[in-house]
Amino acid sequence: MRTILPAVALLALAACSPSSDDKKAAEPPLVSAPPAPTVLKPPKANIPAGDYVLDKSHASLVFKVSHLGFSSYTAAFARFDAKLRFDQNNPVASAVEATIDPKSLTLPSPPPGFLADLIGPQWLNTSAYPSITFRSTRIEVTGPDTGKVTGDLTLHGVTKPVTLDVTYNGGYQGHPMDPNARVGFSAKGVFKRSDFGIAFGVPAPGTTMGVGDEVEVQIEAEFSGPPLVNAPPAPTAG
Repeated sequence: MRTILPAVALLALAACSPSSDDKKAAEPPLVSAPPAPTVLKPPKANIPAGDYVLDKSHASLVFKVSHLGFSSYTAAFARFDAKLRFDQNNPVASAVEATIDPKSLTLPSPPPGFLADLIGPQWLNTSAYPSITFRSTRIEVTGPDTGKVTGDLTLHGVTKPVTLDVTYNGGYQGHPMDPNARVGFSAKGVFKRSDFGIAFGVPAPGTTMGVGDEVEVQIEAEFSGPPLVNAPPAPTAG
């Protein structure tokens, strides 16, 4: 009896289940899905062309080098400046110049004497080379908001070309609380420090025992430009 009851139950379920023909009849006819709506980006603001200066409160200059192959040692420069000639409608006509104070090197938890070593003769040698400069020589557009900026980097008394991959983050013409045009960029690049005469500690070929030759640079920068047209007058002190 126990073996018969499950079999009877299965037969009853099978009888109640719709056949494949019944399923076809019950299913509604296929209807083509409506096309997905087209998403259009809003047009870019009409950012005025002209001369822009770096907003130092919204800028950073960070670099990384390999440490023994175990991690990327990260440091930054605290004092730097830049000026930009900007034309959103003709990017290749734009240009940028930057100056860095190498003595402003900022390190994460440096051991005693380490900062002095890095700005000393074996590394940056800031007493002999008190500034680092970059002057753009060519701009190549690679996408709607991307480009390559090639320029002359002068470091440790040596000048060589370096190319930065740049993303234009957008901008505006200004508003009452910030009555000047503003634009922002992110940039990154890589160069070999040995090309600039700073080869101390570079690992032997085939090893990572030392400080990497390649220096990775990461830049975030906002620039302030021409004043907003018809900007309201600044409030006066009562």
